[in-house]
Formats: sequence, C-alpha cells, structure tokens
Amino acid sequence: MMRFLLLSLFFLTACSDSPVGREARILAMGDSMMAWNSLGRQSIPDVVADELGEPVVDRSVSGARMIYRLPISGAAGLSIPKQYRAGNWDWVILNGGGNDLWLGCGCGQCDRKIDKLISEDAQTGVFPELVTRIRQDGARVILLGYLRTPGRSSPIENCRDEGDELDARLLRLAEGDTSVTFLPAADLVPYGDLSFHAVDRIHPSPKASRIIGGRVAEVIQSVPASH
Repeated sequence: MMRFLLLSLFFLTACSDSPVGREARILAMGDSMMAWNSLGRQSIPDVVADELGEPVVDRSVSGARMIYRLPISGAAGLSIPKQYRAGNWDWVILNGGGNDLWLGCGCGQCDRKIDKLISEDAQTGVFPELVTRIRQDGARVILLGYLRTPGRSSPIENCRDEGDELDARLLRLAEGDTSVTFLPAADLVPYGDLSFHAVDRIHPSPKASRIIGGRVAEVIQSVPASH
C-alpha cells in the first residue's frame, strides 16, 4: 500500500513538472467519477482533451475525498484539495463529495457532512474554499455534478436526496461568480437505462464519460482562450 501511495505521489509530481503539464491550460481534479475509464483513455478528461485537441492534466484519483485528513495519502491525491497545484491554468474541472457522503455517513443523516462540504448559502465549506483558491490564481472553474443511478441495482440508490442537495448548493456557488460553471449530470440517466454506468452501477460507463466530457468541452469552447 505504501509503495502504491509513493508511486502515486511521484506520478502527481511528474505531471506538474512534465513538458505537457507546463504547456497545458486545463487541469482536472476529483474522484473516480472523473478518473473512471482512464485505462482505455475514455475518462472525462480524456474526452475533453480529444474534443479540444489539447492536453489536459488529470490529477483525479479513485476514492478521493474533499475532506481527508491523512497527510501522506492525502498528498498522493486522496485529498482532492491537495490535488490542486497553482499553475498557468485557464480552466480547472472539479468534482468531489460523493465519497465523503457515501463512505462518510452512508448517505443518511448527512446534514453536518454536507455543511462541511458547502454551507446552504454556499459561502463556507471545503468547496467554496477550494474554488476561491483556484479563482485567486486566475483560472475558471467547472464544477461537475454526479450521475444519478438508473433507479435499480445500485448500492448508492439511497444517495439521491443528498446528491440533489449537493447539486443545489454547488449551483448556488456557481451563481455567485460568472467564471464558475456548474454542470449537472442529474438529467443524464433515464430510469432503468443501465448503459450510462459501469457494472457496479456507481461509476460512469465510457458512454457517460463521453457525454459529460463533451459538455465540459462545449463550456470551454464557448470562452476564448486567454493564452
């Protein structure tokens, strides 16, 4: 396990120091929703890179949380805020919070956990703090909402209400800054349609990653590049 974490830390450092990393203007951060399908180069960041024809630095890590206290594994990417490195970014694509809710409180009695992620007025919490830090460095931010389940056969079926509340607060955060965009995915999955999820009924299928990545690319294409 320690060897894996050290390799992950080396990989993250290498990404920021590589020629591609220095040239890229787009950074992706988050958890497994962002990272899923990366082995086949079909993850959300991969799709964005293909659609735009330019590199995207992807620091997302499966299992990552917005609230994560362990220092070594946090530095290796399991803390989403620690995935961020200041750079010459025009855009930061960000998701998170799902593991905090599902693993942290089982998507039940999660009010205090959601408040720590982002308060009801979207003024305080880990999300506003991270978005403020990114915006102070000059980058625009795209906040991604989570996929909803197909309505059956999913271990996170009872997370729907918490997902709706998190989405509402993230939208409120985005509405306070014209350089922050919230992209929901709640409308993506028709009831009973299993084609948008991997076999675990949690993570996106290549189809879902392709659609979400396409939506992200459209937002970025709508704003002229600054450099």
